[in-house]
Amino acid sequence: MRRSKFLFVPFWATYVFLYLPIVVLVVMSFNSGRSAYTYEGFSLKWYGELARDERVRDGLVNTLIVAAGSTVIATVLGTLLAVGLARHSRSKLLDAIALMPAVLPDLVIAIGLLLFYGVIALTLGLYSTVLAHGLFSMSFVAAVVRTRLANADTSLEEASRDLGAGPVETFIRITLPQLAPGIVAGALLAFTLSLDEFVIAYFTIGNTQQTLPIVIYSMIRFGVTPKINALAAILLLVSFTAVIAGQRMTKIGEARAQD
Repeated sequence: MRRSKFLFVPFWATYVFLYLPIVVLVVMSFNSGRSAYTYEGFSLKWYGELARDERVRDGLVNTLIVAAGSTVIATVLGTLLAVGLARHSRSKLLDAIALMPAVLPDLVIAIGLLLFYGVIALTLGLYSTVLAHGLFSMSFVAAVVRTRLANADTSLEEASRDLGAGPVETFIRITLPQLAPGIVAGALLAFTLSLDEFVIAYFTIGNTQQTLPIVIYSMIRFGVTPKINALAAILLLVSFTAVIAGQRMTKIGEARAQD
């Protein structure tokens, strides 16, 4: 049956609608003029302006601290959660609860965490945002690792136990190596989510420090400039790199599992 060429029209129209603004943003980040809407020539000066902007540098450092800390928390807890749900508990209710942070609106999570921090009298700062992002990203890591667990060879774990290895030794020497590609992919996903997350950070970081997305928000209130375009282009590059690396690690793990 021959497919109609008109079927591809909405497909490509959707891609153009989604990605054309991103392409324009990247192109305008190399604009030599001060206008964010009129291209006047190629220049890298706005990237130099970013390097000299102390507020942007501080926001970048805070963002990397939050992203790295929350990635460690999310990766450890998400991996353990995935193994526990897959190996020791087959409850659909627990599965739904574990994945709930991934489907709840960011605003609901942010307000809930802010109220919780108030109840326990926790002073807001980078550490409170690290914990918040770790909780938010944990469910994504668990989902990725569970996908990897579905393709893992359980007979190797059973053989390890039959040969006298304990649960901890089996987990470290047998289960973790099998899950390594999924764990790395989940960690990269968690890092990417934390890197550009705004709502939860805005509610949980307090007034003394700012992450890079909050800095960008405060800058665009006075209008979009090529410097903001340059900053967004850098974040876009980092996010794409992490996502592509995560997908690559997942494919490598699946290929090894099939072999």
